[in-house]
Amino acid sequence: MGCLGHLLRARAFGGLIGVESADGHAPSCYTGAVLVVACLDLSPSTPSVFEAAAMLAQATSATLVVLHVAAPEPDFIGYDVGPQSVRNAVAHEIRSEHRALETWRTQAAERGLAVRALIVQGPTVERILDHAERLGADYIVVGSHGHATLRHLIHGSVAKGVLQRATKPVLLVPCGPPGQASLDDA
Repeated sequence: MGCLGHLLRARAFGGLIGVESADGHAPSCYTGAVLVVACLDLSPSTPSVFEAAAMLAQATSATLVVLHVAAPEPDFIGYDVGPQSVRNAVAHEIRSEHRALETWRTQAAERGLAVRALIVQGPTVERILDHAERLGADYIVVGSHGHATLRHLIHGSVAKGVLQRATKPVLLVPCGPPGQASLDDA
């Protein structure tokens, strides 16, 4: 079964299936404009996460924000801003990520969705949660890659960090091989 077939395995899907948000209140789909934040990491799972977020935005007549968190500036010991070659490489990567994110924004707009694209830089979980709060998001959509436990122990997990700390409903889209993704691997 593909990622879209697993949509109902989300931790919370707000008022759409009768679940309250983490703060105990109904999402703003009952009180005004709805905002869905789709967290796109620009990996092979991005199409599945985008599709789930677009479906949610269409179902709730929401504005869709496609959000990408770029890697933070590298830290340099003994340098103020780092070697020029590294700064150039980082700038090139951010421009490339911006073009990719703009492609997703265009696809959403072509579906008739109200959409905004946002690229930010920094620690991924913190930036997702910070921008979701700043924007007044009603839903956060993230993908779970279903990586092996050793990688999870070493690197941690964006999906799990968002699930644990979010104050809004989170839609978790499993994107690993069927049967591999779980909240333990999130």
